[in-house]
Amino acid sequence: MPLLAPPLSLYVHMPWCVKKCPYCDFNSHGLRGEPPPYERYVDLLLADLDADRADFAAALHGRSVHSIFFGGGTPSLFAPELIARFLDGVRERLPLAQDAEITLETNPGTVEHGRFDGYLAAGVNRLSFGIQSFDDDKLRRLGRIHSAGEAEAAVKSAQDAGYANINLDLMYALPEQTLEGALDDVARAVALAPTHISHYQLTLEPNTAFAANPPPLPDDDHAWAMQEACEQALAAAGYGQYEISAYAQPGRRCAHNLNYWRFGDYLGIGAGAHGKLSDAATGEVRRRWKTRHPRAWMEAAAGPGRIGGDQAVDAAELPFEYMLNALRLVDGVPMAEFEARTGLPAGRIAPALARCRERGWLADNPALLHTTGLGQRFLNDVIAAFLD
Repeated sequence: MPLLAPPLSLYVHMPWCVKKCPYCDFNSHGLRGEPPPYERYVDLLLADLDADRADFAAALHGRSVHSIFFGGGTPSLFAPELIARFLDGVRERLPLAQDAEITLETNPGTVEHGRFDGYLAAGVNRLSFGIQSFDDDKLRRLGRIHSAGEAEAAVKSAQDAGYANINLDLMYALPEQTLEGALDDVARAVALAPTHISHYQLTLEPNTAFAANPPPLPDDDHAWAMQEACEQALAAAGYGQYEISAYAQPGRRCAHNLNYWRFGDYLGIGAGAHGKLSDAATGEVRRRWKTRHPRAWMEAAAGPGRIGGDQAVDAAELPFEYMLNALRLVDGVPMAEFEARTGLPAGRIAPALARCRERGWLADNPALLHTTGLGQRFLNDVIAAFLD
């Protein structure tokens, strides 16, 4: 099957945050001593982009960027002027779709109204607030630097500045959280009328403070009850679930994350950023990731030392790589899309599909890869069925 180039996105990693949260396993680094070299970092982001453009010139030829996502860390530590400088640099280097979605992650404790005005003027048209909870006790236990009142004020300030596309991140199954507490968090989020809500279960990730000293978390049955009840509350409020942890008002699904979940392409620049690129001419899918520590990445500048790893995805691994994201989508994905984005025939995964359908994990539809309700609950097992 021919490999077709999917939509292209750009992920930009901003690695610093005010304080590392005890549950966080992202490549984030708390502020210590001297302020980080924000301006130099932005200049090196553009140098990193230039180097990737040169390395992948053939695969990028004629392609536009459809979404940009500033993740972290806390990207809102960077002044609007620096975000504007970076986005101007991107426009000089790559075609940017006229309706490109440009998202900036923000911590409610690091922004004020003037910055929202500046980010909007710079071209950021979507904000994602890391709220996590509206319970001040839970926020303290999660190590967050904001209060519930500050979170609500920050969202309203962004709306007053003109933002009409806002995501709120919420967690559930928090330390000693009750079902009523989880539902109250959802109700307070909905009251702010964001266009999108991401609702994640708190999990203990390796190499985090919570993994070393686990807090008392709800058991699996209580966590599942919270998930089901919150799904129903979000649906009743007009937020349709389109991915395991993502809920949106009509027409407000996150384009950037959808591109990930549908095995789209993305350049990843900045310390520890990951990227994935398809080359239709060679039929190759490559993954590249950057050196993780900000200081080491910056010292390497645009040289080869900025690259932490670079490899083609083996054909035997492509089905698992594809399903790892695509099966998270509630509506499923067309089988034809699997073929176009992996270059593999559907017959390659026929045995795994048959096993999953026999167990009731996948709908019996040869044209659609679609998990059933049971498959959603046992998604890790479904995905594992596609390991070579």
